[in-house]
Amino acid sequence: MTTTRRGFWCECWTESVTRQHPPAFVASFDAYTAHQADRWIAVILRTITPMLDSAARDDAWEWLYDGRVDTRQALLRSEPCTVTISMATTRVTWTIRPALFLTLAHRQAAELNRSGIGGGSMR
Repeated sequence: MTTTRRGFWCECWTESVTRQHPPAFVASFDAYTAHQADRWIAVILRTITPMLDSAARDDAWEWLYDGRVDTRQALLRSEPCTVTISMATTRVTWTIRPALFLTLAHRQAAELNRSGIGGGSMR
């Protein structure tokens, strides 16, 4: 039986604003609630805020205090969202898109081994 689960696909990309290089993929995250999705960005922004210049820091805190509410409301309406912070010559963009996740197998190695998947021996 195939089952799907609604959630959000989150990505983080960086790009140079001065060079002609394509954006670079940094990270992804599969969230199953709007709260998990926007919290992923919030945790990262709170972590990097001390390293940002004053303009980027202001943008980060503005999203954390005001923009996050708008992001959460959009996600609850299943709308995609983007958060961008620019500093010096680098732009960091987080995207969140509604997604359907297909359940394929358990992620736990013990579960994979017990089911005969993953090459482990069955005892």
